[in-house]
Amino acid sequence: MADDTWEHIRYEQPSERVARIVLARAQTANAQDYQMLSELNQAFDRAARDESVRVIILAADGNHFSSGHDLRAGTDMSDIDPIGTWCCFDSEGAEGYMATEAEMYVGLCWRWRNIPKPTIAQVQGKVIAGGLMLVWPMDLVVCSEDATFSDPVVAFGVNGHEYFTHPYEAGARLAKEMLFTGRAITSHEALQHGMVNQVVPRDELESAALAMAEHIARRPMIGLTLAKQSVNNSLDAMGMYTAIQSAFGLHHVGHNHNLRLFDSLVDPAGLQVIRDEA
Repeated sequence: MADDTWEHIRYEQPSERVARIVLARAQTANAQDYQMLSELNQAFDRAARDESVRVIILAADGNHFSSGHDLRAGTDMSDIDPIGTWCCFDSEGAEGYMATEAEMYVGLCWRWRNIPKPTIAQVQGKVIAGGLMLVWPMDLVVCSEDATFSDPVVAFGVNGHEYFTHPYEAGARLAKEMLFTGRAITSHEALQHGMVNQVVPRDELESAALAMAEHIARRPMIGLTLAKQSVNNSLDAMGMYTAIQSAFGLHHVGHNHNLRLFDSLVDPAGLQVIRDEA
């Protein structure tokens, strides 16, 4: 698909050797449907394959980086081209939905995490649940002072969002607090715990992210690629991918439990719990 057909994201080149991909659904607080995620993946591919690009920034329009999964969107995958080896998205029972989530919510995140170029998330406002699945695969995070990070979906009767890297991003104790309470972590808490690299005033966010990208882009591509792979390999040696897959299986235990009790993938009472505490 050519970039002139993208509806939910925008592709820019704000500086030499820097590409910027922008989530462009401000009217929904950049809630993610499958079309957005598919377009985002195409944009990452374009930047990764462009030899003139050394650093990729992921940004977002509007007041909030991302409110997570678009719960109003359907689960139809008929117009989405598979990226990985998953298939049978329309199979009955747990098979079809598990395959869909493995493709869209784990496979794509892991793919972006391993792009052989440095990536920077430029984050403002709220980042909720699935929104973290766009931030956490990025290598570096520059956020505004008003940024908050939360994963309240334990209220839905599942263990957290599907790309379960919480202990690696926040540390075990803060990860448990995020999940058990559903509360939002502030930008300065995130900085204290190593979840973000910089916190800046909102009106300086774009310039700060671009300045970091331009600084990094002065390094040779081979050095950046090898450095990124070395750090990622260290995380892999700590079992990161195995932990994600284990949590993903438990996530689907939660879905199965909810289907049996409520005829819904999530506990319907959870939405009110989250709204009351927002």
